[in-house]
Amino acid sequence: MADIIDGRAIARQLDEKTKAEVDALVAAGHPVPGLTVILVGEDPASEVYVRRKIKACEKVGIKSTEHRLAEDTSQEDLLALIDTLNADPEVHGILCQVPLPDHIDTRLVLRSITPEKDVDGFHPVNVGRLSTGTGGIVPCTPLGVMLLLRSVIPDLTGKDVVVIGKSNIVGKPVANLLLDAEATVTVTHIYTHGLPDICRQADVIVAAAGAPELVKGYWVKDDAVIIDVGITRIEGEDGKTKLVGDVAFDECQHAKAITPVPGGVGPMTIACLLANTVQAARALTVGNGDDSSDYADAPDRTMIFQDALA
Repeated sequence: MADIIDGRAIARQLDEKTKAEVDALVAAGHPVPGLTVILVGEDPASEVYVRRKIKACEKVGIKSTEHRLAEDTSQEDLLALIDTLNADPEVHGILCQVPLPDHIDTRLVLRSITPEKDVDGFHPVNVGRLSTGTGGIVPCTPLGVMLLLRSVIPDLTGKDVVVIGKSNIVGKPVANLLLDAEATVTVTHIYTHGLPDICRQADVIVAAAGAPELVKGYWVKDDAVIIDVGITRIEGEDGKTKLVGDVAFDECQHAKAITPVPGGVGPMTIACLLANTVQAARALTVGNGDDSSDYADAPDRTMIFQDALA
């Protein structure tokens, strides 16, 4: 039977480290780290996610604020709000919840958040720094994937890793983080030929395709480690809906370790958001907002959180 990688437990460990860092910053006379979330419209999934983020902030001592805007809010008004938050010294992290209404240019909005406060890691400056190994804020889900993976394989040097999916949100950034860690990385996508054969050679599979139960048991060699990023609600044989990942979980129990869905990558995304907020606060206060933060100096950015897993 595969070992189950408990994302909830590892997220709690990271939250404990984050809370300790918040306490240390405040004790040194620095402002309480502040995270502001912007929600435009009333998307139900976004509503749930924002509530979880705010509750998580309270647990670790981060000051959270939210701006709820109407569905018909103009792009100009949204950009003006972000400009105000960019200039606010009490705001260290800005998160604009997506999806945004169709009349708003999502890419323009995400680019308008100053890179130093872009705790989602989506700004082109942070994307470029990640791809070149020169600092920047690491996107939350890819960072969570790496921490889960390191809980099983602390040293990824030379490991053969297959990433399924090339999205800008998960696939591409996690591939860059894996390269930072000296893994040998193959990125696959919908047009990749012979995907089962490619996966059978992998020491690690990171499944982030958004395709329910895509990865079958015969794709996975014995003792491989599987990180399942996907989450989809499907109808079961009993007519009830259930959440599944991109991996056929029951078929892959011969693997060395596997993340469950739910309870694997999901909890890590919010925990890493909080950790990113504290790192941003440190850079903007202690480091005066320049590249003196921990992110800039670490070739493998995930290692700055590694002691949370000890």
